[in-house]
Amino acid sequence: MSFARLAPLLLLTALAAVGCSDNDPDSASSSSTPPSTATTSAAPTTNTSASTPMGHTYVSTTVQGTPIPGDGPLTLTFTDNRVSAYAGCNTASGSVSFDGDVLRVGDLASTLIGCPEPQAGADQWMNTLLTAAPTWRLEGTTLTLRDKDQTVTLVDRKVASPDKPLKGTDWVVTEIITRDARTTSQTLAEAKPTLLIAEDGTVSGTTGCNRMTGTADIDASGSPITFHLATTRMACPPEVMEVESAVLSALDGTATADIDADTLTLRNKNNDTGLVLHAT
Repeated sequence: MSFARLAPLLLLTALAAVGCSDNDPDSASSSSTPPSTATTSAAPTTNTSASTPMGHTYVSTTVQGTPIPGDGPLTLTFTDNRVSAYAGCNTASGSVSFDGDVLRVGDLASTLIGCPEPQAGADQWMNTLLTAAPTWRLEGTTLTLRDKDQTVTLVDRKVASPDKPLKGTDWVVTEIITRDARTTSQTLAEAKPTLLIAEDGTVSGTTGCNRMTGTADIDASGSPITFHLATTRMACPPEVMEVESAVLSALDGTATADIDADTLTLRNKNNDTGLVLHAT
């Protein structure tokens, strides 16, 4: 009878021992739920392929393979998903995209200036390179283009040719900006309108036909510029007078000024006109 009374007590004691083992520290380590551990996020990596030449101008320094007729150099300007190219004769432009390591250029539109030899062959050389879907590689300020025949190395123009000063530089107009396009022509190339802003703010130059004189009020930052100009009144052939009209329109009042190496771009927002000028 004593044994019968002890049996339930022994059974309860065994069950209690089993229940306590579930809370044993050693048993917790074998649980299916892993212990909490501290985690750290990996530092973001730089995707170098995301860096493209867009927004910059590059000038060729070396060509391995077929040389540029006339020795170039090749100048490529990437802006607004377009590329503008010049190798010594005409300027061509078209859409551009960076497909992995391949440079893809759309149909090129070009000026039609006749150039003497050997520069006359520069356009074909340039078009062949750009439409061949060359590979591209950008390392710092150096851009390299490769196709099956040649390797062209170009350097950011701001490195190869630091910005010219606005004042004291002789500028010549090479392109005319309208609301819809940037254009050049044989007449513009021959007329060669010029602009010189002296240190004291006085202005001189030519429209391609008549001489300009006046003054320029320049913001302390270098832009905008407000021009006050007068010209002589000589008559020229109609096509030259068209160039003069475009030049004077861009310089009528206030224009923003942007200098990139040896290129000055003036934009008159009052009438959506402008000029692209190069240092001589």
